[in-house]
Amino acid sequence: MRIDAHQHYWKIDRGDYGWITPAIPTLYRDFLPDHLAPHFAAFRIDGSIAVQAAPTLEETRYLLSLAEQHPSILGVVGWLDLFDPEHRKHYETFRRHPKFVGFRVMIQEMPDAERMLEPAFVEALRGYAEEDVPVDLLLTSNQLDVAVRLLHRVPGLRGVIDHIAKPRIRDGEIEPWLERMRDMARLPNIWCKLSGMVTEAEHERWEREDFVAYIQNTIELFGPDRVMFGSDWPVCLMAARYDQVVDILEHALPDRWGPSEREKLFGANAKTFYKLQAL
Repeated sequence: MRIDAHQHYWKIDRGDYGWITPAIPTLYRDFLPDHLAPHFAAFRIDGSIAVQAAPTLEETRYLLSLAEQHPSILGVVGWLDLFDPEHRKHYETFRRHPKFVGFRVMIQEMPDAERMLEPAFVEALRGYAEEDVPVDLLLTSNQLDVAVRLLHRVPGLRGVIDHIAKPRIRDGEIEPWLERMRDMARLPNIWCKLSGMVTEAEHERWEREDFVAYIQNTIELFGPDRVMFGSDWPVCLMAARYDQVVDILEHALPDRWGPSEREKLFGANAKTFYKLQAL
């Protein structure tokens, strides 16, 4: 079972995606399962985790409806506003759907990352941690220090860092990203997606070597059991094709890795993290 653990679908005319405008022509169109299918066929991908791309409950409902129609959508990571007193009500509704596998916290969009430490937010996460609900963490490298403090307050959270926390690849900056990721990796329930890297590089002038240190350090910190491949398609198209995203990752994998480690990276770990028991 080969799984793309992070990709998106959207229909522009739904109106959820305020960040996708005509100023981004590469993304300003519909992206649906039929568009991704040829890439899955080319790389023998059996299915994917479709992740929310808009902070609306309506978009989560839309992705779940797509999942009902397309077997290639193995799971949906939806959206919840943990500052909303009714977040639990919305979660209870979503969890009834067999393909709802968790939700994403959009820390990246917080003007002040310290909001993560507010009592209501911490208590909400603790509740989901107690139930072992998978939670995606969308954040940037300069928010990692606050996120580490948050996770020490919610030590049992089953969390995965999206896009290796968006280090400044275009600047070749390793620190302080690496030190903060080291702190993250010490938390045994925190995983990491090797995804979303190409858009953090120079879109038109990147080379495969630009990503090697970030990929290899992430693998060294989290080990083969807590990393997942994610294409971040179609957002990746701003900088690279699907095949280039796969090639960048393959190029940087440790020489010592054999079929077992690759199987984990390209599917088995996603199946475990998101509890895709039926596969």
